[in-house]
Amino acid sequence: MCLILIAHNVHPDYKLIVAANRDEFYNRPTQPAQYWEKFPTLLAGKDLSAGGTWLGITKHGKFCAITNFRDLRNLKQEAPSRGDLVLSYLTSEINAFAFINKLQTTGYNYNGFNLLFGNVDSLTYYSNQNNESAVLTPGIYGLSNHFLDTPWFKNTRSKQMFESIISKSIISENDLITLLQDRIEAPEEQLPDTGIGKEWEKVLSPIFIHSETYGTRCSTIITVSQQNEVKFIEVSYNNFGEESEHKSYEFIIKD
Repeated sequence: MCLILIAHNVHPDYKLIVAANRDEFYNRPTQPAQYWEKFPTLLAGKDLSAGGTWLGITKHGKFCAITNFRDLRNLKQEAPSRGDLVLSYLTSEINAFAFINKLQTTGYNYNGFNLLFGNVDSLTYYSNQNNESAVLTPGIYGLSNHFLDTPWFKNTRSKQMFESIISKSIISENDLITLLQDRIEAPEEQLPDTGIGKEWEKVLSPIFIHSETYGTRCSTIITVSQQNEVKFIEVSYNNFGEESEHKSYEFIIKD
C-alpha cells in the first residue's frame, strides 16, 4: 500500500473504516482480493511475484496492512518481501503483543516499512525505521510512505477529504472511492526528499498515482459496523489508470 486512511472508533455506526490505495509497478503480477484456498478465512489480494499480500482481513476480525517507507538511499537488495509480514500475521494465531516482539527483533531484516495490525477493535502501528510501536487511540489516521500522520501533501489532503466524508451519518462508498482516485499533485514547495529526485517526487505526490510504468493498482474500502458486519470493496485499475474490475464481499465476524 502507499496510502492507508483509518477511522478507528470515530463514527457512531462503524468501529472501523479503511480507505487505501495500493501502488505498484504494472508488470508485477497480482491476484485481486478473494478468499484464499489455503487460508479460507482470509480475504486479501495476492502478490503473485512473492506470494504475500499488502492488506487483508479475516472472518475472525484480524486486520493487517503495510506501506513501504520510501528511502531509496538505504535499500537492501536481498531483503525478504514485506508482504510476508502481513500474510504471516493474518494466517497465524499470534496476537498483536507477540507480533510486536517478533517485529522488534526481526524487522531490521526488511526494507523500510510501516505496519498497521490487530483486530477490528484494537489496532497497533509499527515502523521498522525507529523500531517503535503504538496502540491507536480513537481517531482518524493517515499513513503513506513515511511515519504515521507525516504531513505530506497526499496525507494531509486525503485525511481532510476522509474526515469530511465520514462526518456524515451515512457513509458513501462511492465518495470514498472518488477520494482515492484524486490526482491533484503536490505544489513544488511541498514535495518531500526521499532520494528519488524531484520529477518522481511529483509523480508520486497525488493520492492516485499514474505513470508509464508505476501507479495505483487498486483501491480498497473496508467498513466494520458496531455489530461486526464487514463490507469489503476493491476497485482495480489497468495500466492506463482506468477502472478494470470491481470486487465486493460481505460477512459477519465470528469469534
